[in-house]
Amino acid sequence: MLLDTPLCEFGWKAPDFTLQDPAGNSYTLSEQLGDKGLLVMFICNHCPYVQQIAAQLAKDTSLLMDEGVKVLAVMSNDYQMFEEDSPVNMKRFARKYGFAFPYLVDENQQVGQQYDAVCTPDFFGFNAQGALQYRGRFDNQGMSGSDTRVPELLNAMRQIAETGQGPKQQSPSMGCSIKWR
Repeated sequence: MLLDTPLCEFGWKAPDFTLQDPAGNSYTLSEQLGDKGLLVMFICNHCPYVQQIAAQLAKDTSLLMDEGVKVLAVMSNDYQMFEEDSPVNMKRFARKYGFAFPYLVDENQQVGQQYDAVCTPDFFGFNAQGALQYRGRFDNQGMSGSDTRVPELLNAMRQIAETGQGPKQQSPSMGCSIKWR
């Protein structure tokens, strides 16, 4: 089911969490907040919207990470029902696309629920204080692709890193619904 994310609730505070990647390494949000901000993304392996952007997502997030922005990805889907999203397949997917960021398993779906994540991909851009400044789309291309790409997420996170504030105009992300139990 195709869904759009709600408008950005500027200033909303990021709920803290600790999740593990498929290898068992733990990551805590509060420890990942940096002075240039933090991007938390809800993604999965089987969603065609995520698959469409995965290679460019790896490139854009690598740029952000090189510039000091921290990045975490969370997979909240019920992977018992969607084997493609299992931790083993998360490792394969991350390797295939060259993800440099931690790709975390939300086993009990609690983090996805706390964030009111709606779809994959769903992007949350926080400033250094953990206040939400971006909840928009990846870029202007979507599934159709346009002649000129505008990297809206990349631009927004760079603005947040520089000013602590996100852009006032944001277009919602769209993607597959999160697969809740």
